[in-house]
Amino acid sequence: MNLEIKEQLIEKIEQASELTLQEVLDFLLFLEFKESQKADLEISLLSEASLAEDWLTPAEDKAWEHL
Repeated sequence: MNLEIKEQLIEKIEQASELTLQEVLDFLLFLEFKESQKADLEISLLSEASLAEDWLTPAEDKAWEHL
């Protein structure tokens, strides 16, 4: 991480109110969650082609036709 940015963030955090700190924490947690979701989606998309060989068969269509 850019040290200058980190120092600016620390300075602002030290000056912030409790309410602002809670909002900043919530936002950082949201960004962290969003990144993890993005990674999960990428893994799913990468595995889709290999799994499709087993999923896209007449036997699988028959097994799931009642849904």
